[in-house]
Amino acid sequence: MMKKLKVAIIGCGGIANGKHLPSLQKVEQVELVAFCDSEVEKAQVAADAYGMSGAKVYEDYKELLQDATIDVVHVCTPNISHAEISIAALKAGKHVMCEKPMAKTSEEAKRMIEAAEETGKKLTIGYNNRFRQDSQHLRKVSERGDLGEVYFAKAHAIRRRAVPTWGVFLDEEKQGGGPLIDIGTHALDLTLWMMDNYKPKSVMGSTFHKLGKQKDAANAWGAWDPKKFTVEDSAFGFITMENGATIVLESSWALNSLEVDEAKCSLSGTKGGADMKDGLRINGEEFGKLYTTNVELNNSGVAFYDGEAESDADLEARLWIESLLNDTEQTVKPKEALVVTQILEAIYESARTGKAVYFD
Repeated sequence: MMKKLKVAIIGCGGIANGKHLPSLQKVEQVELVAFCDSEVEKAQVAADAYGMSGAKVYEDYKELLQDATIDVVHVCTPNISHAEISIAALKAGKHVMCEKPMAKTSEEAKRMIEAAEETGKKLTIGYNNRFRQDSQHLRKVSERGDLGEVYFAKAHAIRRRAVPTWGVFLDEEKQGGGPLIDIGTHALDLTLWMMDNYKPKSVMGSTFHKLGKQKDAANAWGAWDPKKFTVEDSAFGFITMENGATIVLESSWALNSLEVDEAKCSLSGTKGGADMKDGLRINGEEFGKLYTTNVELNNSGVAFYDGEAESDADLEARLWIESLLNDTEQTVKPKEALVVTQILEAIYESARTGKAVYFD
């Protein structure tokens, strides 16, 4: 008989309904048994749509964690509560997937890792862009050494005008920041993962709150309220690693720019380079000539084939559950996610002080 894991969702808003629940529902070894939200009506709606028969609904996550039959918890709440809920779930004997970013602060992220190590439970962070086809392919290219030593990279997370105006996205207290911690975190995670370099030395950062002050501004999701826009509208970082490698991180929800890319990276190494800006492109030099290769993705090569490749969210959910069932290493390791949070925090600190932040 196939072993199944009982999974609970804490936080039944957009990211739970848009990503976690549809993907978990496709994994045969998963039973969605519990749903929790401070607005209990949202939990009920999610339970009705995705829960198995008899799924329970909670308003208080602490009550949910008392259920000893639950194996796994997905934390899909605002950033401010990521650490609190994840730590409580780990200590209650549950494996935890926490949505990105890992936590609002690096100290909170460290406590999450400590809780996972103390309890022996697995912890991962929802950096789903690692599971895209282009990301998976570029990771293999990088691991094989095709690019050589990657010493310069760019992490791209630029929107022209796409400020999320719902939920708590504009609330600095609950989120810890704006586009940098929301989408910049994805681009930085991808870049560090491709470089396999998690030893930062110093960070310089700038943040801007320029367009967020404007009234009735053009925006993909309707005009924002300037009074509620308490986070930056764009942020930029210059990161130097211990081995001298340099990363430029760019992020915005609103920027007067036509160079728009989100959750992508560009890499420059001693043997070759790569970027995700126009599909996946690998570049290099061979036999005294320069070359550029456009990698074909999601192409079966079979006429009339209409099968679909597994989505990044579906692959993320499946591999996570398989890592629990087989007791293997998860794709996104918490110590890697911690470094992302440390760098983001350093960019904010540098922007506040006007000085570089140095790591021990």
